[in-house]
Amino acid sequence: MIDPAQLRTLSAILDAGSFEAAAARLGVTPSAISQRLKALEDRLGTALILREQPARATEAGLRLARHAEDMLLLEQGLMADLGAGLAVDRPVVRIAVNADSLATWVLPALTAAPDLLFDLVIDDQDHSADLLRRGEVQAAVTAHAAPVTGCDCHPLGALRYIATASPDFVARWFPDGITADSLARAPAMTFNRKDRLQRDWATAITGKRVTLPSHHLASSQGVVEGAQLGLGWGMNPEPLVRDDIAQGHLVALAPDNPLDTSLYWQVNRLTTRALTPLTSAIRKAAKTSLLPAP
Repeated sequence: MIDPAQLRTLSAILDAGSFEAAAARLGVTPSAISQRLKALEDRLGTALILREQPARATEAGLRLARHAEDMLLLEQGLMADLGAGLAVDRPVVRIAVNADSLATWVLPALTAAPDLLFDLVIDDQDHSADLLRRGEVQAAVTAHAAPVTGCDCHPLGALRYIATASPDFVARWFPDGITADSLARAPAMTFNRKDRLQRDWATAITGKRVTLPSHHLASSQGVVEGAQLGLGWGMNPEPLVRDDIAQGHLVALAPDNPLDTSLYWQVNRLTTRALTPLTSAIRKAAKTSLLPAP
């Protein structure tokens, strides 16, 4: 069995970024931090920390740190079952979530779980399940309906996207309507190279695969503002652009053709019991904010 004090030391170094800061957090000397880490590395026969500024974990160190987070979550659940109150340290939960969900409905759900600390990994909903498969996160908002091995899966609903642009942009680039040719010329805005929303919508509208000239803006609100300023057109979450469309600041390119993306909450079965309050909060927030699942 791995010494719990050594595991806490590893986690403290990674969270605080240095041996000195970890020592202050745990109330011990920097020498004690070094000795605990060396003993753990000697036992496992591998380096766990890269002595840099800030300190970083090796691949083995990351895996062990995730194990420490899982153990702290399980300990908190046990303490709650025994009526013993919270553990001294609040567990850190790593969650993969797409930026649009974070910008529209996820944050209120996190506030309903005040006994946890969150480490959010922002990734596209089509790819976040990969983080679960690799054990890099304990839960994820994902577009994958099939449960990842070792995970429980909960349908959340659908986030509606509207293709939008400024009135001037529409007049300039789409004077004859939305066609494959006009979409191939008009600059689009995508979150990053994983983002397929614009391409999928263009294919659904035109029946053709269209190569879209694109800006890359890794910000949900940035894509909305870019559309307002005429930088390009983009697929925006309906909650973020509802008022702008009503006020005429943005135009829906095809009002009758939104794109609905089904979302699911997948949580590692090892920690699913400890994360039950968070799962309940996520599902409640989704029910309030998302469309019913198709």
